This record gives sequence, C-alpha cells and structure tokens, in this order.
Amino acid sequence: MARVFTLEEARAALPHVQTITRPVFELASSLAEELQAAEDRQDDSRVESLQTRLEALMESWAEAVRDLGPDVKGPWLVDFDSGDGYWCWAFPEEDLDHWHSYEGGFSSRVPVALKPEARRG
Repeated sequence: MARVFTLEEARAALPHVQTITRPVFELASSLAEELQAAEDRQDDSRVESLQTRLEALMESWAEAVRDLGPDVKGPWLVDFDSGDGYWCWAFPEEDLDHWHSYEGGFSSRVPVALKPEARRG
C-alpha cells in the first residue's frame, strides 16, 4: 500500500525529490542530445548504448523517488497520494501547488486551493 501524505508532509518531502531530480534531469538531457545526434548519424550501436543508459538512468531516478514514498507517474512527474487523489509535482516546478483525482491524471490537475473536499464515507 502506498504512503498517504498530508499536504504539509508532501511539501516537506519535495526538496528531497528535487535534489534527486535536478542532476538526473540534466544528465538525461545531455544523454538525449547525444542520442539525437547518434540517430541523425544513423550510428545504431551508439543509439542502442545511449538508449540503454538513458533507460537505466530513468529507472534509477524513479526508484530513488519511490523510496521516499511518492509515486512516479512518468518522466519528471511525481504524485504524492493524498488519500483521495494526488498532490502533483512536475519538474521544474519550484513548489507543490497542484492536486488531481485518482481517475483524472495530470491533465485534470487543479491548484491546491481548488481541491474538492474529501468525500465523507
């Protein structure tokens, strides 16, 4: 079962997520540029090597973030389970200011101030 975060707990964890994410993003961007250049040159062996490195880098980033408790929903996209949806953060956002329902996903996120009240059972 995933950890449930209050907004305050998620915001307290965010600097750790950002510290993990920033250098990995920079390295991944560099690898992606190298990959594009290798694809342009049709250097298949270099393309394969760079793709493997990039995939391993992304998986290690996702694992490091998941070890802190939130879910990784895609490249540079992190969701903290709120118990009725997710506090949603995407790199390079500075703050954790969005929420979305379990069903809605990133495209339906709203500012935290507009989060609907939790349903009462």
